[in-house]
Amino acid sequence: MEAMFGKKKQKLRRAYNELLLQDIDNAKLGWDHARQTKAAVYDVDEELIAEVALAKARYEFLYREAKLRKVKGHIQASVLDY
Repeated sequence: MEAMFGKKKQKLRRAYNELLLQDIDNAKLGWDHARQTKAAVYDVDEELIAEVALAKARYEFLYREAKLRKVKGHIQASVLDY
């Protein structure tokens, strides 16, 4: 019975890791969009600056979580150099 539990646990881990990778992709797109919006706007206000910072923080949090879990996938370490 333990062997089946181990397989189920691995299956769940793979599923949640895949969801985490999708969230990372979405967070990166959101961060890129926020930065592009900030660059396109002539009069940048505090709310826009906070939005960009929040999008970056969300992406970095998810990225660190993936590194902590040692998720194998298509994440790029170079995007944290911004």
